[in-house]
Amino acid sequence: MLDQQAFFYYPLLHPTKMLTPMKSPLRIAVQKSGRLQEESLKLLKESGLHFNNGKDQLKTQADNFPVELLFLRDDDIPQYIEDRVADAGIVGENVFREKQKNNKLIQRLGFAKCRLSIAVPRTENYSGAQWLQNKNIATSYPNIVQQFLNDRGVKAGIHEISGSVEIAPGIGLADAICDIVSSGSTLMSNGLKEAETIMESEAVLVATPELESSKKEILDELLFRVQAVQSAKNNKYILMNCPNEAIAKITAVIPGMKSPTIMALGRPGWSSLHSVVDENDFWKKINQLKSLGAEGILVIPIEKMIA
Repeated sequence: MLDQQAFFYYPLLHPTKMLTPMKSPLRIAVQKSGRLQEESLKLLKESGLHFNNGKDQLKTQADNFPVELLFLRDDDIPQYIEDRVADAGIVGENVFREKQKNNKLIQRLGFAKCRLSIAVPRTENYSGAQWLQNKNIATSYPNIVQQFLNDRGVKAGIHEISGSVEIAPGIGLADAICDIVSSGSTLMSNGLKEAETIMESEAVLVATPELESSKKEILDELLFRVQAVQSAKNNKYILMNCPNEAIAKITAVIPGMKSPTIMALGRPGWSSLHSVVDENDFWKKINQLKSLGAEGILVIPIEKMIA
């Protein structure tokens, strides 16, 4: 008799696909603590995965989808993927670029956004990359910094340190630093200023390029769900009452995915118009809609959106 626990069979969201039974789940590595972990798990749960992630837990398995989660140090995830211990992972793009492992970027995820920047003492007049010529730079990202310098024909010393990078200029270790910046408050408290951005970073889904077919099928289905969640976050469902003579003009302002839904109201000469709009565009267009006669405008969040 076959061991039933060795097989997985899950009904999925995708209307045209069904995963076949298989022996091993897709192993996804996520950061074991911190904001990146919180946002990663939130995205996976919004994508329909059910799992427990208790404190200090090193791995867990979804009970409704063939995925096993491994909780690892962010910096170690690219190496685990290259070694085939994990099949995929969610990391900061800065880590993905720095580690230069055999990982393939699958999808940008839109959270944990930050930037990797050069910072110098506030008293210095940074005039561009040439300012760094023959100077010393402290950083946790030597590969990215070296590529930045090479692209600009600048020669500088690079001191690789794993933490407290901001203190380096103050103790004479370096003339400048290159580090992750969010608000810039840490730089300011250490007498530094942001001088030049090297790269913008966000959370990304990466995977081994050599995924076996059964696991690639799981990854494709997960990616389908993730993209549905991402599309929903960027859009809102909008309802409004409008005079019939303004429908054509309002439709031109918010055309929706293909075209708005229009339903007659009990009030003669008026209709209810339903559409989907990008949230950023909505705020730019709200006054235009009102000027065209739209009333009773409702904006509703979308949980999932499948084109």
